Order: sequence, then C-alpha cells, then structure tokens
Amino acid sequence: MKKTLLAVAITGLIAGCSTAQEPANDPALDTTSERVSYGMGLVLGERMGNDLPDLQMDQFLQGIQHGHAGDDQGKRLTREEVQEALMAYQQELQAEQEQQQEGLASQNQEAGEAFLAENAEREGVETTESGLQYEVIEEGEGANPTAQDRVQVHYTGELINGEVFDSSRERGQPVTFGLNQVIPGWTEGLQLMNEGARYKLYIPSDLAYGPGGNQAIGPNETLVFDVELLAVNPDSE
Repeated sequence: MKKTLLAVAITGLIAGCSTAQEPANDPALDTTSERVSYGMGLVLGERMGNDLPDLQMDQFLQGIQHGHAGDDQGKRLTREEVQEALMAYQQELQAEQEQQQEGLASQNQEAGEAFLAENAEREGVETTESGLQYEVIEEGEGANPTAQDRVQVHYTGELINGEVFDSSRERGQPVTFGLNQVIPGWTEGLQLMNEGARYKLYIPSDLAYGPGGNQAIGPNETLVFDVELLAVNPDSE
C-alpha cells in the first residue's frame, strides 16, 4: 500500500508541475486517485520548500522520474554520491548559518553598547563595576538576598527595542529560583535589592546570554528587566 501511495504521489507531483518553457494545463482532480495524487504532491512540495528553499526543479523532477522508473542504469548519481551531496549541502548550510549568527551577534553587540552608553547618562541610572546598570523604581525594606539565597520575583523582560520576550506578570505567576542559578546580571542585580523593592536592570550581553543567546533571545542581546523582589527564601518561611 505504501509503494502504491508513493507512486501515486510522485505521479501527481510530476503531472502538477510545469517548466517555464512549457506551461501545462491543470490536470483533472475528478477521481479519488487524481485528488490523492495532487494532495500527496502538494504535501511533498511544501516539505521540499521548507527543507530545501533553493530547490532546483528540473533536477528534482528528473530525480523523481529516474527513481520511480527503478532503472539503475538511468540514474545519474549513485546512492553514495547522493549521500555525499547531502552532507556537503548540510555543511554549506551550517557555515552560512554560523556566518549569519556572527553578523547578528556583532550588530546586537554594537546596538547594545550604544544603548547602554546613552542610558548611563540618564538621571537615576547607576552603573556597577561589572557594567550592569540599574534604576530604582521603588525601594524595599525587607531582607537583602545573597547569591546562595532563593528569591521569589515578578519580572518583565524586554529587548532594547521594547519587545517583551518573557513576563511572569503576564502569566500571573511569580517565579522562585536560586540566585546562583540564573544569568550573572540577575545574580548581581537582585543582591542590590531589598525585599519589596522594584528595580529596572539593564544587563549587558556578557552578563546575560552572550553570543549563544537562547530560543527567545538573539546572540549578544542587551536585556532590560523590570524586577520586583517579592520574597527572600520564601520556602523557608
């Protein structure tokens, strides 16, 4: 059954595609076989569009035709050569992605440094020896945490363009963690605060996620956090 469906899908893909030189009329979609053929071809084409954005259609269709014919004599590449081509393509993609990542990291680094230099001149903004900047929104009167303590906080995290990438406030649930388990900018910044305080932390990339970034944050991003220290060692109370 799988072989039959694959054959139908390939047939549908070939029939549904046309070259720039010879536009083809739309094939019929009257029978179940015709509709399945088109549908399977559509799915395969979409997948190829995602996996191989620079797909060469003439070579792709010829490869389908030769593979479907099952005649090894007509095939222009061996399995080993196909595998070598795939590996070479993956290496090229990886090199291109690394180059793009390096370029983005450089841009983010420059933008962050410019932002922090300007921000440091604003009234109320303090800069520590490490380069961390902070601004007091509201002082607290409770306990002052150490790096070994656990803290409970509410926070909103933004990029320097104002885009919010994470917020416990939006989720409606504060977060509790050990101060030695987070990025250095948080470890340092929270120790400046007393329970009940609310600060704005401006964290250089080397005190945040650095050139690696994470899923929501690009390489060398400077981050801005609006943090409220709700409790120190809340589990021990």
